[in-house]
Amino acid sequence: MNRNQLFENIRKKESFLCVGLDTDPLKIPQHLLEEEDPVFEFNRLIIDATARYVVAYKPNLAFYEGNGIPGLISLQKTASYIHEKYPDIFLIADAKRGDIGNTSSLYARAFFREWNYDAVTVAPYMGADSVKPFLGYEGKWVILLALTSNSGADDFQYHTDEGERLFEKVLRVSQEWGSADSMMYVVGATRAQMLEEIREIVPDHFLLIPGVGAQGGSLAEVVKYGINSQCGLLVNSSRAIIFADSSRSFDRVAAEKAREVQTEMSRYLKEYSLI
Repeated sequence: MNRNQLFENIRKKESFLCVGLDTDPLKIPQHLLEEEDPVFEFNRLIIDATARYVVAYKPNLAFYEGNGIPGLISLQKTASYIHEKYPDIFLIADAKRGDIGNTSSLYARAFFREWNYDAVTVAPYMGADSVKPFLGYEGKWVILLALTSNSGADDFQYHTDEGERLFEKVLRVSQEWGSADSMMYVVGATRAQMLEEIREIVPDHFLLIPGVGAQGGSLAEVVKYGINSQCGLLVNSSRAIIFADSSRSFDRVAAEKAREVQTEMSRYLKEYSLI
């Protein structure tokens, strides 16, 4: 999916919502445990309930890898289901890969050729040769970790060398590797005011913003400091939507939570004359 297609889908759905499929088997409704594949069945019902309100889904691979081979089977079935039933939805592998070149090449092949994701999250610490292999697939995206919202982010990301913080150097240098048509950046919603400074460095790139919802990030703040002429935002919410309810009506409650976020997003898109 290219940049214009993503923006048109945002306009069509009046939404820039990404739902994180961080499916913990210990949290899914008890009645689903009777199913042959409870994780996939949970994901399927969540997807069917929320697809009209979202432009992206983001499975976090740890929640699937943690269940071994059955978890990977659930993940593959989930990705295939989205591709087959909702081909307009942007699919992100939240994998946080990043290794030397030949290893990254195999990671890229797995996510883009074998599993056909639209994007994968990548850690930049090992530099250009760990990122560039992911950029060799037309229509696919690298989502580079830039400024995260966890407490440990302060250990390295704000380190200053010659007046430049490390996350700023990541943003500046990485633009030599990929363009706004192939690279996005992760910026945590709880660091929303930093978006103003980030936009000075990467004004045109899409930003994947986790942390709205259960982590307390403000959608209004994210939009205020981060929106651009093509929206430029994919705002992720996971637990606040998928685990909003644990009864047999969990999917209907998830749909209502997604609709509430989409309604707010629609208002902002109209305010900035993007729809």
